[in-house]
Amino acid sequence: MPPKRAQERTPVLPSNLHVPEDCRAISEVLDRVGDKWSVLIVATLGDGPKRFNELRRAIASISQRMLTLTLRGLERDGLVTRTMFPTIPPRVDYELTALGCSLLTPVNALGAWARQNRQQIQQARARFDAAEARRAKAVAT
Repeated sequence: MPPKRAQERTPVLPSNLHVPEDCRAISEVLDRVGDKWSVLIVATLGDGPKRFNELRRAIASISQRMLTLTLRGLERDGLVTRTMFPTIPPRVDYELTALGCSLLTPVNALGAWARQNRQQIQQARARFDAAEARRAKAVAT
């Protein structure tokens, strides 16, 4: 049996690096920061504190309920602070914590990567979909 070869420019990691506890930790964190709303909220708060309605306007496609749930999750995970001011009507500001600010670098890098590679991904999807359609047609005949 020939030895396995790495993909071009892809480093091969030793198989003993799979540690179940590390996988669980990574999965848990990615569950929070890997969804589109968390990423958009973190990026928006990267410009400074915002009120709830400022966030809602900045992220126009998010529902009030989803914004509330996502902010609570980010607050629970220590990425966002919620400060309530005793005014009438009450004023609430949301702001990134130091931990939340440390997430800005990878979030911004991911956003830059997505913008840079979007066209290539769309082209790959089109090629894949066309090949799948050809396969389905060949099977049907």
